Amino acid sequence: MASRPNHKIAAAVVRHDAEQKQRLLDRAFALAFKGLVYAQIWEDPVVDMEALAIAPGNRIATIASGGCNVFSYLTADPAEIVAVDLNTAHVALNNLKRVAIERLPDYDSVRRFFAAADDKANVAAYRAHVRPHLDELSIRYWEGRDLVGRRRINGFARGLYKRGLLGNFIGLAHLIARLHRVDPRQFLTATTVEEQRAIFEAKFAPFFDRKFIRWITDQRSSLFGLGIPPAQYDALAGGKPMADVLRARLEKLACDFPLEENYFAWQAFGRGYGKGVAAPLPPYLQAANYEAVRDRAARVSMLHANMTDMLAASEAASFDRYVFLDAQDWMSDAQLTALWAEVTRTARPGARVLFRTAAEPSLLPGRLPDDLLGRWDYRAEESRGFTRRDRSAIYGGVHLYVLKDA
Repeated sequence: MASRPNHKIAAAVVRHDAEQKQRLLDRAFALAFKGLVYAQIWEDPVVDMEALAIAPGNRIATIASGGCNVFSYLTADPAEIVAVDLNTAHVALNNLKRVAIERLPDYDSVRRFFAAADDKANVAAYRAHVRPHLDELSIRYWEGRDLVGRRRINGFARGLYKRGLLGNFIGLAHLIARLHRVDPRQFLTATTVEEQRAIFEAKFAPFFDRKFIRWITDQRSSLFGLGIPPAQYDALAGGKPMADVLRARLEKLACDFPLEENYFAWQAFGRGYGKGVAAPLPPYLQAANYEAVRDRAARVSMLHANMTDMLAASEAASFDRYVFLDAQDWMSDAQLTALWAEVTRTARPGARVLFRTAAEPSLLPGRLPDDLLGRWDYRAEESRGFTRRDRSAIYGGVHLYVLKDA
């Protein structure tokens, strides 16, 4: 793998008008973000689908990331999902998911491939059922080697969710915790929300008071593994010590939702989905949704592209729903204005836009021109409810905008 960042990622995150130290941090993040970052996306698809109110026939424009939400949206029967990503590894992962969902012989093999993702049989299944139908670029990615010489496809035999930038970050966090005599897997023994809170308060909350943890989390580069660039760090901190912010976000993840319903907690504390038929899973991996997702997988188009550029090449009034994840946290005012100008041009009546922010408030007021922002209705009360119910608990705000009647 080359030692320079993907130019699309660098263009998105490097602030050329910033001081040299900030530009160097931005470039370091762009380099780190070049490989696989998210084997699993960290936005709650159940909240997404509630907010988006996807209807049969809708066209959706979304940032792909790890693809869990892209394929989960298929359960709502949209006509088409156009997924874009600046990261070529994410493009390859989404292409693999689409073909595997369509071509693996049954639900058990799909579940083993993506829910377990740690079985040697997955590599044989890839060669027999997936590879013959996969595009050449994705084949080259998955059969190529990572920075330590491992074939990437073997990640599905040895624990895919332990790989990638986020997987490595969680693994490092587990190692540091164990060195401080805290075992994150102990949390998974809880059987009630009350037990979850008791374990968190006894074992995990004090961890964030340690001097080493407070020092290291004060370094902007320390959160690269969460996919948080330097430009987003200050918004996440909100003027508070980062250790305090992370403790509050982890407390929500650990204590606000039953463990048996929250697969994000299983990923954070167990580095994978729970075992057994009752393990919580994203909608696209649930048995009840298997046939619908398989039959609709071809409706997903995956592009290595910038969202604004993709929309600029699209016809007017051609999309109903838009999902931006937290990408706007990275953007300048000019980039935000260009994006929302294309969103407004391509939006059909009743269009909805959903995005997340590291900080609690929406970032659009005061940054978009009033005449452009005035075309959209911010659903503030609904957005607060979506934020409370987002099981991933990473973000300060989940925000919904709806196009006003002309």
